[in-house]
Amino acid sequence: MTGQTVIEIVEDSLAGSEIASLLEEHLREMLRITPPGSAHAMNLNALRSPAITVWSAWRGNALMGCGALKALNACGGEIKAMHTAHSHRDQGVAKAMLTHIIAEAEQRHYSHLYIETGALPAFFPARNLYARNGFDFCPPFDTYREDPNSVFMCKVLHG
Repeated sequence: MTGQTVIEIVEDSLAGSEIASLLEEHLREMLRITPPGSAHAMNLNALRSPAITVWSAWRGNALMGCGALKALNACGGEIKAMHTAHSHRDQGVAKAMLTHIIAEAEQRHYSHLYIETGALPAFFPARNLYARNGFDFCPPFDTYREDPNSVFMCKVLHG
């Protein structure tokens, strides 16, 4: 592996302008492609909750993507804010971030890791990524309700 292919994932304080811009891009995209009332992407202030840890993915000085883990309770967490910058798509960023978040959830001794994602075709790559990594479809969790525009998935953890 060359130095150029390494993706470094670090906990993010959400203080930098780069992460703010990336999360704004993510929120705009989710609001653009998801029907009104069905977008569950969080803005920067919501992601600053003490129940949420955010990580950013970097290659050198380039911010490639981000992801977050929200503590739902002592036994489970939810993946939030998974996003890869358009210029870094198809470079393994989402897989690296997902692997990192799963490892963190296992380290926290969660028994379950959940995600809500879109049901529209634009979300197929995300659903496929989660399915390839052991997530199965499940009913709505936490405060979510049935929504034809949402897909709910869960991974049983053994950490």
